[in-house]
Parts: sequence; C-alpha cells; structure tokens
Amino acid sequence: MNLIKKVTILIVFLFTSQLALAKSSALVDTNWLAKNINNPKVSIIEVSVKPGVYERGHIQGAVNFKWHTDLVDTVSRDIISKDKLQNLLRKSGVNQDSTIVLYGDKNNWFAAWGAWVFDIYGIQNVKLLDGGRKKWEAEKRPLTPLATTVKAGNIELTKTNLGLRARLSDVVAVAKKKSNIDLVDIRSAAEYQGKIFAPAGVPELSVRAGHIPGAVNISWGKAVNKDGTIKSADELKKIYAAAGIDGSKPIITYCRIGERSSHSWFVLKKVLGYDARNYDGSWTEYGNSVGNPITNLAGTVWGKI
Repeated sequence: MNLIKKVTILIVFLFTSQLALAKSSALVDTNWLAKNINNPKVSIIEVSVKPGVYERGHIQGAVNFKWHTDLVDTVSRDIISKDKLQNLLRKSGVNQDSTIVLYGDKNNWFAAWGAWVFDIYGIQNVKLLDGGRKKWEAEKRPLTPLATTVKAGNIELTKTNLGLRARLSDVVAVAKKKSNIDLVDIRSAAEYQGKIFAPAGVPELSVRAGHIPGAVNISWGKAVNKDGTIKSADELKKIYAAAGIDGSKPIITYCRIGERSSHSWFVLKKVLGYDARNYDGSWTEYGNSVGNPITNLAGTVWGKI
C-alpha cells in the first residue's frame, strides 16, 4: 500500500471517528450500552410512561423513574425540585462521576424530558440511548424483570439553569411579535392546523385548537430514522433550515405537555448545539390561557367546525 493511500485511509478514519464522537457526546448506541452494562461508573435510568413496562422487563441494571410522579411536581404542575431530584438520584446509586444513560418507551420522549430536567440542574455526563427501548427490543437484546438493587450514590446538585425553560410569557411575546425568537411547534400537522385538539386517547386537553402565532411546524418525527435513532447532524440541519430554523436565533420548542418537545429540544440543543429552550407548559397551557391569540388554520372554534 503506497503512502498516499495510507494517508487517505487515515484521514477518512479520523473524519468518521470524529463524526461518531460528536454524536456520542449526547448519545450512546445500543452496542456501547451492551458493552458498558456492568460498568460501575454507568448509571442506567428508564423513564417510561406506560404502566408496567419497566416491571415486565428492563435493561439490566436500570432503575425506574416514573415520569408522572418522579420527575414532576404533581400538585403544582412543575418540574421536580432540585432537592427531590438529588435524593432520587442518590437512592438510585448515581455518583458525582457517574455517566447517566437515559432511555424509555414512547420514542424516548419522556427520557428526553429527563435529560432536559437533568440539564436544568447542571448534571454532567448525561446521555440518551439512541433509539431507546424500541431499538433495544427490536435487536432482541435481553431484558430482566428482576428489581435493580444499588448502593446509595453521592451526587450533589449545586446549579440551576432556568434559562433552558420557557414560560407562557416568553411565547406570548413571540405571538404578539414582541420577541425575536424562533418558535417550533413539534406536534403533528393536524394538531398544528387545528384539525384535532390532541392525539387520540390522551387526557390532557385544551379548549382551543391550533397553534401559537409565529410558530413553524416541524414534527418531532422528522428528526428520527425508522428505527427511532436520531438522524445525522447534516440531515437535521437541512430539515430545520427548510422551515427557517438555522440556529441564528434562540429557539423555543413546544408540543402538548412538553414531552415530545423535550425530544426536539434535545436534538436542537444537544445534537446541533443550537440555543434552545423547552416550553413544558406547551399547548395545554397556552391553548387554555385567556386573552392570548391563536392561529387556527382549520377553522375550528371551541371544538366545532
């Protein structure tokens, strides 16, 4: 093999390695997790929303965080407090130097919510399992119904960055053209247009259908491949740029209750490196608010056509 060919192969290797490394800064794949499943420095947390999923079988070593009760304040409809999260993580065996791997059902929506909350409280070395539970199961990797027992951890949460969270006032300012922020509605086209209030069967609803004025519609699903893994950075940039989102301005994502938009927030913030916030109040808060404008392309008013 001549020198030029060797150098060419080395350059290609280094380039592809850097691409893989860039993606793995926020994501780990199923092969990586399988190889590190017994690594004492790795803490695995499942955040699934469907009852009984974790109990019927989970990745070996994973502890269970219930989104409905563990990562939210059930009374004030808020995210979990810093102190409660610290206690939960310590009970789950998470140490200051742990690498945390989050995964879950429902396309990793609620696992991404966990990643967003963890980022708010300054937790380091948090990864999302690319493809989540769906990909792990599709590859017929082992699950166990046995409860995970861990030694208490020592993690300490000392920071809070509320700049990662958008509030009602932030999106109202966009709607009233008083703020130069890109607003991304990541729901389905039918929800965005106002044809439906929400996906079938969900309990959290609003009294109005449509979207926040000024928002563009880029469904969360456009960011993933068929197997649930997140698309490459180049593909993602093209998808968002086609709707006018190029990272040149701050971005706010929203959906219905903040879980799907957490996934898009993760893609924009952690994969693309854009300045992004998640509006967890989302359409159930905005659509039920009094005195704020909406855009309804379908012409539905108070549930009637």
